[in-house]
Amino acid sequence: MTAPIITTAPSVLSRVEGPGAIPQADTLEHLFTLALWLGGGAFLISVLLPFVIKPLLARWGVIDIPSDRSSHDRPVIRGMGLAVAVAIVVMYALALALGVVEVDRSVSLIVLAMIVASAALGWLEDYRGVSVGTRLGVQLLIGALGTGALIVSLGIAVWWWPVGVIATVAYINIANFMDGINGISGMHGTAVGLFYAWAGAANDMTWMMCAGLIVAGAFAGFLPWNLSRGTVFLGDVGSYVLGGSLVAIAIGAFLSGVYVEYLLPPLVIYLADTTVTLIKRVQRGEIWYKPHREHVYQRLTDVGLSHVQSSLVVTVATILVSLIALWGVRADGAGSVLAGLATAAVVVLYLCLPRVLRPLARRRRAVDS
Repeated sequence: MTAPIITTAPSVLSRVEGPGAIPQADTLEHLFTLALWLGGGAFLISVLLPFVIKPLLARWGVIDIPSDRSSHDRPVIRGMGLAVAVAIVVMYALALALGVVEVDRSVSLIVLAMIVASAALGWLEDYRGVSVGTRLGVQLLIGALGTGALIVSLGIAVWWWPVGVIATVAYINIANFMDGINGISGMHGTAVGLFYAWAGAANDMTWMMCAGLIVAGAFAGFLPWNLSRGTVFLGDVGSYVLGGSLVAIAIGAFLSGVYVEYLLPPLVIYLADTTVTLIKRVQRGEIWYKPHREHVYQRLTDVGLSHVQSSLVVTVATILVSLIALWGVRADGAGSVLAGLATAAVVVLYLCLPRVLRPLARRRRAVDS
């Protein structure tokens, strides 16, 4: 499957001219350095802002109370994803204001708007609570308006509109479902953000490179807080901004002409885990959106892995699938088929890993007792 064919945007190596235009970097290396500074700025904001936000969240009562389906056993402050969201929005807006992103600025603005809307919905859920119907309706609205604006801006066939709407709703919820143990969302945002930054540079899309590095920096900045004995959680604002930012970047890039092989593989492990889990729950007649502990990453902690180890398994599988896909893009016909088989093998191994590790966990418990 290939991306829509559109008129190629001006090269990021070119200089922007015109009234009020800021001269841009003459080399991709210089531009990449600027993008790295933006990612570093997002990292610093995400690391430092929680010192201000954490006491406010405690005062506002934004606390996650554990249940029998939780992966934690004590009340924990949630909503720290607000710091991540602020880091992404501020640094990406700064990139636009400084003229670092000079290509497809309308796409950049639409992607930014989708990120802001996703974060706002997540924060409202953390702070006040939102019904399932309202959440779904707003997610549909974000996907509909965002994809529609991209289609109009880029002159793409309108039949891509429902694809973008479904993708938006799906991945925002997938990121929310997968945010159940310490470190998993921070690692996912960092890994996929870096991969999308590379894809943006490889496809000569400045906005995508900057967006990827900013997302990676912001989620990497959250990790020290989340991995330090799990003292705070991202909350819905964090998982929504994770899903919303990655899917907005992916839709904007795809409609701008980036091949799907650059965009889908980093999301495949999350997609596979959530899809298989939901199918099993629906088959058993369970309410699919109710909290549970049946995802693969959750079951990995049940068979003896720590939160960090389980998060690393998910992240390593994501990186492997992404690298295999890159190799497949550059390979010949036989190589592409082999890459597809290798990708399927990694996904299947990940999905079966809890079952593979369960006998080892039982043996270890027997020895300990």
